[in-house]
Amino acid sequence: MSLAKHPIALGYRIVPIDPQAHLFEVVLRVANPEPSGQLFSLPAWIPGSYLIRDFARQIVTIEARSRGKPLRLEKRDKHTWQAAPCQGVLELRYRVYAWDLSVRGAHLDATHGFFNGASVFLRVHGRESEACGVRIDPPPGAEFPHWRVATTLPPAGAPEFGFGDYQAGDYDELLDHPVEMGDFALASFEAGGARHDIALTGRHDTDFARLSADLRAVCATQVRFFEPRTRSAPMTRYLFLVDAIGDGYGGLEHRASTALICSRNGLPYPGMTGLPPAYRKFLGLASHEYFHTWNVKRIKPQVFAPYELARESHTRLLWVFEGFTSYYDDLLLLRSGVLGVEDYFEALGETIANVMRGPGRALQSVTASSFDAWSRYYRQDENSPNAIVSYYTKGALVALALDLTIRQRSAGKRSLDDVMRHLWRRFGRAFERVGAGLEEGAFPAELEAVTGLKLGRQIRAWTEGTADLPLTRLLRGAGVKLALHAATKGGALLGAKLVTRAGALEIATAYSDGPAERAGLAGGDVIIAADGLRVDEAGLQALLERRRAGQKLRLHAFRRDELLACEVVLAAPPPSEPKLTLEARASAAALRLRDGWLATPRRRRR
Repeated sequence: MSLAKHPIALGYRIVPIDPQAHLFEVVLRVANPEPSGQLFSLPAWIPGSYLIRDFARQIVTIEARSRGKPLRLEKRDKHTWQAAPCQGVLELRYRVYAWDLSVRGAHLDATHGFFNGASVFLRVHGRESEACGVRIDPPPGAEFPHWRVATTLPPAGAPEFGFGDYQAGDYDELLDHPVEMGDFALASFEAGGARHDIALTGRHDTDFARLSADLRAVCATQVRFFEPRTRSAPMTRYLFLVDAIGDGYGGLEHRASTALICSRNGLPYPGMTGLPPAYRKFLGLASHEYFHTWNVKRIKPQVFAPYELARESHTRLLWVFEGFTSYYDDLLLLRSGVLGVEDYFEALGETIANVMRGPGRALQSVTASSFDAWSRYYRQDENSPNAIVSYYTKGALVALALDLTIRQRSAGKRSLDDVMRHLWRRFGRAFERVGAGLEEGAFPAELEAVTGLKLGRQIRAWTEGTADLPLTRLLRGAGVKLALHAATKGGALLGAKLVTRAGALEIATAYSDGPAERAGLAGGDVIIAADGLRVDEAGLQALLERRRAGQKLRLHAFRRDELLACEVVLAAPPPSEPKLTLEARASAAALRLRDGWLATPRRRRR
């Protein structure tokens, strides 16, 4: 089909030209190109995923034409092309290899197609602020009769969930509406005055009534969180794009949608009761990405306003945007009623344990972790747990510590909730304005503006330092006991994270100054025997449970193709695991503070 019907100067047409070969074809028409030679480029990264991905490497063919004749196209760097000077309409035609089954890029086969704009739509330099048309066509041939389209791109003639014409106000908006195509299942609900759709791809037996009810409660709670008076969502329509596979987990936020990958066993099924861990994990993921609708998509670091997608954009504030979101994802599940207090405390205890187990927390602060996301957090190796801390999990604990501190020092009159609503009013509602973002180092002043509390020194200590947070004391002030209970498994400790790959027992990480490292073992070594016996993961764990600290264990392992023999002096296991419980004898003040913090509604019947 032709793009001639687009009355605007920029028009894209994308078609899954060859699903079996995983190829999308894109045609880009530019009226009145730059007279000296129009520049085009594809983003090097996608907002929300802080790693240079070089999407242009998946362009397998590209050609230019003008007035029906071929036009010279010169590649300037790894993701930039320049067309020769021409007059009239310039047309680029290129094909993109799409075999990235993730939420970040593009994927296409005979079962479905998915793409993010950053991985398929070339930027027209100098024309980023212009509106553009987008034509989405079905695969050629008659083998795909039931395929349709799910996207929040504004339609420009395309029928609902249909192929056809869409539009975007500028290049930034074009990149912020992922597209799913195929024979997906649909469900809808209303929250915050906005229609919410769930487009579910993959084989599944989902109970859509349960899924819709739970997501509706979560979404309505988050809308009320940011807009307690109007209870209005910041968009008129929202879309959950869910790809259910055998084993997977991931999400990426967008301004009016989210792309999620999950295990099909993590979705609710007919007759399911309670809240199984796998479904709790999925709801936590959905809650996290939905919270990003406000925090990072609209309230964002100043360095992201606007995004510079050709190179890294460093910020020390990911502990605010990802860490705070990680704090609120489960807390708002609790407040929505889909999660009980015990389940919430269990999830919070897991977060505390994950941070405490990481030796890297003593070496890297969350501000450094945020800044180094590009080179360290998104490029982890066997030594990463020894060297880095997660701005997600440690950032969530900073949010918890700040929330409880604000509540206690203000006698329950203020909270981190108020700070988030302040950031929303100050920055989020104006998110399309260039420069409308949170400046580096400005968070303490913004917190003081709404709470009246001077916590700058404390915030710097918690975010720029590496000491453990005073969570036991802060939780006690909210009538919650944080206790360290004996680990469920006794015995001795090897001091290594183990994984089974292709039937082989491999050391993923030898923890710093642990027994395995001191014995000379390292990440990547494959353990084949312990005390002369062949072992798998269960067998080795059984041996460790029968030993005590100070005893020796003789291990044989392969490093590459060389056999190693070493004697490991075992250590004592972690003395305890964090467990949170309600204080039975909490003071009246602590009970009031706890009620305000948890804000649990009446439990809904299942």
